[in-house]
Amino acid sequence: MSGHSKWATTHRQKEVADAKRGFAFTKLGKAITIAAKLGGGDLTANFRLRLAIDKAKAASMPKDNIERAIKRGTGELNEGQIESLTYEGFGPHGVAFILECLTDNRNRTASEIKHLFSKSGGSLGSPNSVSWMFSQKGVIRISKMTDELELELIDAGVNDIIEEDNGVTIYCEMADLKKIKDLLEEKKIEVSYAQIEWVAKEKKILTSDQQADLEKFFEILEENEDIDNYYSNAEI
Repeated sequence: MSGHSKWATTHRQKEVADAKRGFAFTKLGKAITIAAKLGGGDLTANFRLRLAIDKAKAASMPKDNIERAIKRGTGELNEGQIESLTYEGFGPHGVAFILECLTDNRNRTASEIKHLFSKSGGSLGSPNSVSWMFSQKGVIRISKMTDELELELIDAGVNDIIEEDNGVTIYCEMADLKKIKDLLEEKKIEVSYAQIEWVAKEKKILTSDQQADLEKFFEILEENEDIDNYYSNAEI
């Protein structure tokens, strides 16, 4: 009985892991499709597509899935069209949010996002009701920093470098993201993450109880298949 129980538990855990992996691949595939739709399927000419594929590979997304997502974006596959939508609003305790969504059904997504904000005690905002509190920046993460590298990055146009226990975050202008990423790769420095993000100009300080409410809202956003990325002005 114990052996069967162990097998059943392991089997359920695998099913959960497989479901989460499939869910993640769906989101990553949408991002690749949009990038290919906007800039074509050539990696050398489409930096956004290159970033999306790098992110997919980091998540161990199968090559066939990646190629299918590219073909869907370039119109080689006769499948439903994906579009990119951005929503702004206020979540728990007045925290400002920007949500980037990828969807094949605009009306469904709009209804779901409105419901998520309302259920959290917040509200969906109009365009520019929140985005003025943020700036779009290139964000790169690497494992460590040296003094020599820091000077080179500053010379290359990096705005800020934040060293933390789990790595180093580099901020730059959007237009400089490709240049900075290429510089790091030329130096054989592994880039674990590189994306354009909405970075809050000022952070909102929360109490521990408020942070707990916010983390629950984060989990809800993570579980929504149409939400590709989300950003807040909360100090976590």
